[in-house]
Amino acid sequence: MADVEQRCREEYGIPAAALMEQAGLRTAEVARLLLPRAVRRVVVLAGKGNNGGDGLVAARHLAGEAVVRVLLLAPPAEFGGEPARHLKALLDRRVRVDEAGALAAPDLAEALRDADLIVDAIFGTGFRGPARGLAARAIEAANGSGTPILAVDLPSGTDALSGRADPPCIHAAATVAMALPKVGTVQYPAAAHLGRLYVADIGVPPSLVRDAPIPTEMATAHWVDRALPRRPADSHKGRFGHVAILAGARGYAGAPVLAARGAIRAGAGLVTVGLPASLATVPAGSLPEAMTRPLPENAAGTLGEEAYDAAVDLIAASDAAAVGPGLTTHPDVVGLVRRVLPRVERPVVLDADGLNAVAGDARRLRDVPGPLVITPHPGEMARLLGREIQEVQDDRLGTAREAARLVGGVAVLKGARTVVAAPEGRACIIPSGNAAMATGGTGDVLTGVVAALLGMGLPPFDAAVCGAYLHGLAGDLAARGELGLLAHEVADEIPRALARVRAGGGDDAYTAVP
Repeated sequence: MADVEQRCREEYGIPAAALMEQAGLRTAEVARLLLPRAVRRVVVLAGKGNNGGDGLVAARHLAGEAVVRVLLLAPPAEFGGEPARHLKALLDRRVRVDEAGALAAPDLAEALRDADLIVDAIFGTGFRGPARGLAARAIEAANGSGTPILAVDLPSGTDALSGRADPPCIHAAATVAMALPKVGTVQYPAAAHLGRLYVADIGVPPSLVRDAPIPTEMATAHWVDRALPRRPADSHKGRFGHVAILAGARGYAGAPVLAARGAIRAGAGLVTVGLPASLATVPAGSLPEAMTRPLPENAAGTLGEEAYDAAVDLIAASDAAAVGPGLTTHPDVVGLVRRVLPRVERPVVLDADGLNAVAGDARRLRDVPGPLVITPHPGEMARLLGREIQEVQDDRLGTAREAARLVGGVAVLKGARTVVAAPEGRACIIPSGNAAMATGGTGDVLTGVVAALLGMGLPPFDAAVCGAYLHGLAGDLAARGELGLLAHEVADEIPRALARVRAGGGDDAYTAVP
């Protein structure tokens, strides 16, 4: 955004003052949506930077229709440039302006508690936490007031780049982002502070946004609708791909069934599950739509070296493959996976124990000749890259990009706000999904969904983004609260999720402010 704003000035002659005026105006418009119709009292917490300037403009626009009080987080003498000009305009209009630092703690708390809305304009995109001193006290008082908070551009205390949210951070009821959402705020833990996200047009020429080298996107229903092909009326199963799934072991018979169910619900024309021979009747009994290929197994009930030729033939006869769900980490499985992968010329999704078979040796996956998508959860990603889970979670975007580069394929880092990354650095954040999906088997369903889309001919990045978005939206449609969601219920909602996307709906994470 800093680059875009600079280009606004240099190439289009749009001064920073005009962008700040629009930002404050749009903040006031969102504030009106949140305010009650009766007596309306607004407190604006304003820092001395440009974010504070946006808040001061909003205060001016609201002053004629609400009782507005501005609390400055720095002495007036420290305000410069445009923020200083807008502060003077408020004083000229006799809007009440006080220094927050001059208020005793009980008086600050009372001022915030008595408001109908707090506008948080303390810190902007340049902030790197944690908040200290007066700012920290104001944030804590605002959070403890019980008054709804509207954050300007991002909740103060959160990091616009990384998504860090070192306490204290504003817990906003809503956030109005200027021109574009900030990448850090749509990732956890910062996303938990965001509230409802509004994105405001502040007059940035669309061509600047369109042409900017922005490497990170957020998936929307419109994005998915455009990427997914439509089925012609004269369709038949041979046109939508044959998916081969190499999965399962004794005690893990459900994983291949769930992957197959995800693939079928996502529209695969045919699905064949290759699994230990002793489990061959399991898919037929619970998912008769899937075909099975019994493969040689060892005494432990897992696939092993004896299954090599049959596994290679099964994948070669398919349009796309999925390898990993429920295979276990038995040494025979590890040996089989490592031998099979260099022979896979079809697009392949590698998940679960398929990834565990190459833990600590991610570069080995460069030997896979076909298009590759990996779908690790944070623990599998940590094992793959040889690091701690917390390191993965502290930088999910960077970790997904690094993994994609190392393996030479698309990486899908699962979890809250799943990240899809391509080897060249392009990444997409998935806004759909919910906490009820944190249960065994949902990842197997995603594996099948992505494999189905690969089998239909989608490029790996598009297949991963569309699959992850539909999977998350299906989970949203199936959830009945925080608990009790079953993985097969997520699979069964995939068709309705697609129908929602086709109808122009979905689970988009923000509302546009014209």
